[in-house]
Parts: sequence; C-alpha cells; structure tokens
Amino acid sequence: MFSIILTMVNCQNKKEGASRRTLSETTLKKTKVKLEYNGHYFRDLNSNGILDVYEDINQPIEARINDLLAQMTLEEKAGMMFINGAPVNEDASLEKKEGAKGPAALMPSAIDNISHLKMSHFNLWGIPANPEILAKWYNNLQQYAEQTRLGIPITIASDPRNHFSNSIFSMEAQGFSQFCETLGFAAIGDTALVKEFANIVRQEYLAVGIREALHPQIDLATEPRWARISGTFGEDALLTAKLAKAYIEGMQGEVLNEESIACMAKHFPGGGPQKDGLDPHFEFQKGQVYPGGNFDYHLIPFEAAFEAHTAAIMPYYGVPKGQTDEDVAMAYNKMIITGLLRGHYKYNGVVCTDWGLVTDLPLGPGIVWHARAWGAEHLSEAERVLKIIEAGCDQFGGENRPELVVQLVKEGKLSEERIDISVKRLLRQKFQLGLFDNPFVDENKVGEVFGNEKSRKLGERSQQQAMTLLKNEGGLLPLEKNKLKIYIENIDSSIVASYATIVETPREADLAIIRVNTPWYPVETNNPFAKGFHHGDLDFKGKEKDKIINLLNTVPTIVDIYLDRPAVIPEIAGKAKVLIADFGASDKSVCEVLFGNVEPKGKLPFELPSSMDAVRNQKADVPYDSEEPLFKFGFGIKNFQTN
Repeated sequence: MFSIILTMVNCQNKKEGASRRTLSETTLKKTKVKLEYNGHYFRDLNSNGILDVYEDINQPIEARINDLLAQMTLEEKAGMMFINGAPVNEDASLEKKEGAKGPAALMPSAIDNISHLKMSHFNLWGIPANPEILAKWYNNLQQYAEQTRLGIPITIASDPRNHFSNSIFSMEAQGFSQFCETLGFAAIGDTALVKEFANIVRQEYLAVGIREALHPQIDLATEPRWARISGTFGEDALLTAKLAKAYIEGMQGEVLNEESIACMAKHFPGGGPQKDGLDPHFEFQKGQVYPGGNFDYHLIPFEAAFEAHTAAIMPYYGVPKGQTDEDVAMAYNKMIITGLLRGHYKYNGVVCTDWGLVTDLPLGPGIVWHARAWGAEHLSEAERVLKIIEAGCDQFGGENRPELVVQLVKEGKLSEERIDISVKRLLRQKFQLGLFDNPFVDENKVGEVFGNEKSRKLGERSQQQAMTLLKNEGGLLPLEKNKLKIYIENIDSSIVASYATIVETPREADLAIIRVNTPWYPVETNNPFAKGFHHGDLDFKGKEKDKIINLLNTVPTIVDIYLDRPAVIPEIAGKAKVLIADFGASDKSVCEVLFGNVEPKGKLPFELPSSMDAVRNQKADVPYDSEEPLFKFGFGIKNFQTN
C-alpha cells in the first residue's frame, strides 16, 4: 500500500512538473517519525506507515491543509485556536519545574497544554541566558509534538527582543542583538536600515525556533500620554507606513516560506488615541476616542502592512467610542473585524486577539486579573468566545480554553464549518513556514548567529544615530576627549572614565552629564502589572524637578533624556547647555555621540509639547496638534550645529 501511494504521488508531481523536495539535514537527524522512498524522506506524522497528502512536502499547500483538516477532531481544531505563554527550563527539559522565568512560570508547561488541550501555538517571555538552551528546548518540544496523534508542529511566537530598552513590552534580550527602539528607527527614518534590522531579527529568531513575531507595533502616537508609545514608529502615519512595510518585508521576505518569520502587525485599527492616554489593558481605561474625526488616519500604516502581506493581525483591547454600532472592544467588534478588516480590506490572514480577553484570573487575595472583555463584561466566558469568533477572529491570545469552543459547537451555537475557516488559516501559516517538514533548528549554529559582530555593531550604531540633538548652546558638542572634568548622574562612571576625568561634585566639574527618563506616574490600582505602565503626566515635578534645575543652575550641563513618551521639559530645555534625546541607548552609545565619534542623525518622531495644558487640550487622534510645541515633529540639529 505504501509503495502504491508513493507511486501515485510521484506520478502527480511529474505530471505537474514539480521538483522533488525532501527534508533538511537537521530534520533528518532530529525527527523520530521518518519515511524513505527512492531516496526521498518524509515525516510520518500520524505514524500510519503511509505517506498522507499532508505529510508530502511536494503536494500543494491547499491540498495538504484539506487532507489534515479532514483528519482532525473537533478538540484538535479547538486547541489550534489558542496561544498562550510557555515556560522554558534552564536545562531545556519540557516538564514543569521550579525556577522558570516571567509570567509563563505561572502557567502549565507547553507539553501539558499540547497533551491535554491539543494546543500547538505558544509565546515566550522569560528565557535562559544562553540561546543554545532555547534552541535545544525548542527541538525537544518539536520532537514531543511529532509523537502526538497527527504530529502537528508547534509555532513559537515572541514580542520584540532586539531593542536596548527599559520598556515592559520589550522581552528579555538574553543575547539577542540590541538596536534602538522602533521610535529610534523613526527618528533615523531610513527604510533600508529598518529592513536590515528586521533581517537580523529574522536570522536570530530562526536560529532558536521563534517563527512568529508579535510585532511590528504600528499604532500612531497621537495621544502623548499613552503608555505604549515606545513600541511605535511615532505619530506620523506616512512615516510609520513606510517603515512598517520595510520591517515586514525584512522579516517575511516577498512570500511567507521556511526562511520567514511571520509578522503579526498590531494593534488594528490603531491603538494610539486612548482617552487621557490610559491603556486598555486595564479596567480604568476610558476607550479609544476620535475628537478630531481622524479614525481613517490610523489605518494608513495597516494599509502598508497589507501591501507587505503581513501574515497576521492583532486587534487591540480598546473600545472605539461612537465609531461602530456597539461600544465593544476591537476583537469583539464585528464591524471592525468582519466589516472593516475582512470586508473592506479583503484581509484573509490570521486574526489573533490580544492577550487575555476571556478568562478572569485570580492573582492573590482580593486581586483578580480581569479579562479585557470591555463592553462584553456581562457575557459568560463561553459567550465571550462566541462573540469573538463571530466578530471574525481566528485565535485567542493569552488563553488556553479550547473546551469553550468544543462546548459551543456541541451546543449548536457555533458550527464546525466556521471553526474550519479559522483552522485553515492557522494551518496555512504553519505549512508556509515549513514547520510540517523542517521544524528543527541546528543547535550547533546558534552561536554563529548570536555571536555575529556585524549585527552587534549595527545595533550599537542604530542607538547612536537615533539620538536627536535638540539644543547645543555655543557649539559645546562634540566634547574633546580626555580634556574635561565631568560630574555625572545616572550613567556608568567606568564607561565615562574612558572619555573624561570623573569628579565627585558639580562644583569641581567643567560640566555635568546626566541621563534622565521621561516622567511617568503610576495609576492608583491594585493591579501590580498596571503599576508598571508609564501612564500619567509627562513633566517633572517636585523634588525631582528641583534637583535637576539646581544642577543646571550650578554647572553647564548636558541632559540626555530617554523619550519613551513625549516629555514636557520647557524649564530643563531652557537651562541645559545641551539637550539630546535617545530612544534606547547604552551609556557607551551616549558617550560615543557626546564625544564626537558618531554624529546624531535623529529627528523627533513626535512633537514635544510645551506644557501639560497643551497636552490636555490636544486631540487624541490628531498628530502634532498641541499648541506652540517646545520642539516640533521632525526637529533635530545635525552635524553638531549650534542653536
């Protein structure tokens, strides 16, 4: 029987004129379910001893999808519709162990979710410091998956890991190359650099088995208080669009294939215009608002993402107040997903919700992590799942509740035909990425990718070139190396000592160098996660402000400010001799710029307002519209000119 099926497959491919393809050398070594015929190798994923259509690398993808779908149970289909975090052990083992890092440590192991819930998508948070361990864990996980009933491979996803950042939305770098944040790329404005960056990220992700990027974030920073601005390309839609397209092309290539990282562009239809900048991760959010009638402006970056064929889309948590027939969060909103995304834009890729829209989770005594079911809080968990699917979504982020999908189908409230539509999209992505045929990585080559000196240097150069010079009074920059006595704050003295003499007090110094962060003020809440979000006013206050101003009055001072949001700093700008902004930069990168080894090339990717009153009076959905900004969008002094 086996030889007959193979003969039929061979004849079909000869008739179609297709070239024969086989498994990679790495997969041949790693796979435990292998078939061989006339020198060609295949994975016998369902262990039936014959070559099924879905197992044949030479068959058309649509035929493989249909063959596999016909073999899947309802439970297996439901499991595919969920993605959640997975802990990674320091020894690359798969069982749940003490010592796992990050939020995933609170969750079941991946193999528990695979075996009990039939899940095949996971995202990573904390990971071991050695990337080779991650690669080994990933291979172990794929070997485990190929022993399941149908051998469906695992897709691993991740938030950004390649930025020098203190943002809570950039995952632990752990050996990944460190570039400026996306705001920094917007400051530089070079699409070729963005594409090169994305290609480096692609190679590093491939090396350890991450095959889906939960990025780029292409929201527009039109509300300056919003807590997630650091992950954007700023407030200009056209700049964001061109950089987003380059980013996706660098990650995915022209078509999604075995060398691609699938991009999940977010957060449709643009999460920037949050009322008062309060983020809809939390119940204190007040919805997305459009006082300037500028809804369509926020769609421009997504139109570029569609042109680049982004593999997936993630809607945000926010409620588009007054924009649709019901005020419910984006993933619950049929007018947003089916009407706008699927209908108007004809998008047929995967739509995955943001994390945690269904299940309320207790965090401790009296503390509950509420599901972000904004506008649908009154619904049961099963009803929430139904409404999200009916809205047009395919996958549930941050959830592992496939039993709710099964329940809905068995109760006759949801058809299995509707489930098949979403499962086909998810399977298509796995097949396009080559996961059914060559899912394994070569652990011996991880060091070559992560030890790439060219990538490291380019990352450092991006940090430096993104720096944006806002004031250079009297042409103070560049500083002369080894000629000055310098007082420093919030910068490593051992690094600065390579460029100048460090003194203990401002009065001993020729000048001072201080690094500061854009201010933020925690929201009063019992939610510990919310307390880490950079919400609130953008200006320095009280003792912190007085301390900075006192220093500026005492000694000529260079102020480097990290802009994860548009800071309100009129007094500091007025008194500083030099004001320069960074968008994720090491102390060394800052010194390289200040001492003239690299010239800053940045231009502001958003305006810096002149006051908090101006911030409060601007429209949340409109770019660069605050009254008399301190520095306008696009401002930046080049070549160390004075101002």
